[in-house]
Amino acid sequence: MTDPLALVNALDDAGYRLTAPRRSVAEIVAGRAGHFTAAEIAAEARARGIHVGRATVFRTLDALERVEAVERIDIPGGGHAYVACEPAHHHHVVCSRCGRSVEVEDGRLAALVRSIGRRTGYRIDEHRLELYGLCTACQAAPEGSR
Repeated sequence: MTDPLALVNALDDAGYRLTAPRRSVAEIVAGRAGHFTAAEIAAEARARGIHVGRATVFRTLDALERVEAVERIDIPGGGHAYVACEPAHHHHVVCSRCGRSVEVEDGRLAALVRSIGRRTGYRIDEHRLELYGLCTACQAAPEGSR
């Protein structure tokens, strides 16, 4: 879970208008423990009786991504989702069953990326790494129980 105020402040600091729907989306995002889709955020808003359009959800997620408060990740099966995260460069380990994610610092990967750049002659501007597997809770639970 993330502090909703941190998400709202990140938007405010970047000059985004802090409308009630945008604040509501930020609050819902902050309450998420794993990855989530825009459709899930919209559905939760409806379930809470919050009137937020799908376009507002997508625009707010895009704004949160631009201020590095959420990151878009690819998920197994070809879709994508979002995770709330810290703005420092990092990677994610994502549970393919329950969606929990853990941020992992760059560590030695940065040196590997520089080496690949030298060997290929490319100037590598950015990189992203997502690892998928089963978290310890899902490994311990019987198949189909989550």
